Amino acid sequence: AMVADLAKKAVQINGINFIGEIVKVDNAGLLKDIAFQLKDVVSNLVFVAGAECEGKANLAVMISQELVEGKKLNATNIIREISKEINGGGGGQPFFASAGGKNPEGLAKAIEKARLILNS
Repeated sequence: AMVADLAKKAVQINGINFIGEIVKVDNAGLLKDIAFQLKDVVSNLVFVAGAECEGKANLAVMISQELVEGKKLNATNIIREISKEINGGGGGQPFFASAGGKNPEGLAKAIEKARLILNS
């Protein structure tokens, strides 16, 4: 149900379906599961999710393969930039990256920063 609800929240930014949300999950692994499920439902997707798990901040960035190849978007580059907002760091691959940090209060700012990166 969460994946279907998130899919409805996609907004267009420069031909990209952007979904940026703070979600309630029990662990960072679920963030990754949701990201991979959404990728199969929404085309041209950039999904940026934040969650607070056990007092820590978690971020995930998923980018559709067609955007990685066509627009040269890179989830690792985006996660490195936005994870500063949660006093953390992370990495991954061009299509999926995740980060953890100590500042859950920064999750909304991190998601907004990702939106600004796509707008530039």
